Amino acid sequence: MSDQIVLTAKTAPDAVDETPPSAKLVLTVLAHEGSLTQSRLAEETMLPARTVRYALQQLEEHDLVDSQISFADARQHVYSLNDDRFAKADARE
Repeated sequence: MSDQIVLTAKTAPDAVDETPPSAKLVLTVLAHEGSLTQSRLAEETMLPARTVRYALQQLEEHDLVDSQISFADARQHVYSLNDDRFAKADARE
């Protein structure tokens, strides 16, 4: 199996259940594509930027994603899955 994290009901933290559908979509895209900026997430999910912003806020509140300042453009953040949070979920299996 590849190193990609597969989000399923069995491996995803319980906090995922508490997020809106848009947040689940953003989480799935991050799992498949890796680290992305908010604008890139909007393109990939085909959601409005405001919806992506809200989804990311929800995911950050539940500690499901990490953000770092982009090296390419310091005005943007790059979002990725919180590997520690998902590693704990995988260890529960």
